[in-house]
Amino acid sequence: MVAQGFRVTGVDSSPTLVSLCRSRMPDQEWIVGDMRSLALGLRFGGILAWDSFFHLRHQDQQAMFRIFAAHAASAAILMFNAGFARGEAMSSYRGDPLYHASLDAAEYETLLVDSGFELIEHSINDPAKGGRIFWSASSVRNSA
Repeated sequence: MVAQGFRVTGVDSSPTLVSLCRSRMPDQEWIVGDMRSLALGLRFGGILAWDSFFHLRHQDQQAMFRIFAAHAASAAILMFNAGFARGEAMSSYRGDPLYHASLDAAEYETLLVDSGFELIEHSINDPAKGGRIFWSASSVRNSA
């Protein structure tokens, strides 16, 4: 995104990862914080919750849509990835436990609409798009 000329504000709960981002892209804004309590008082043209959103529990995912809406400028694009269906799973990454959760598609659609977003695409395992299950939407009104 930076290479394409976009200004990036990144948020991560890991001080180590934020430090790495600051060293690699010092002209961008990097914030140590928890997305579940984010309240920047700013609106953005794009919001990307990639390989992060699905690590939240169901109720935290539901609550995130208010936070997405509070940070979305008019016509902002929201993208996130999730799982196939409602459920929870545990895996591991480098020997550490890794939690995954997903809501079902109908619930994500309802949450998007109720938060002022219009669905653009829900892609399931399209190899041309990285084989991910992802959602993209556009804000149609500003919600706070």
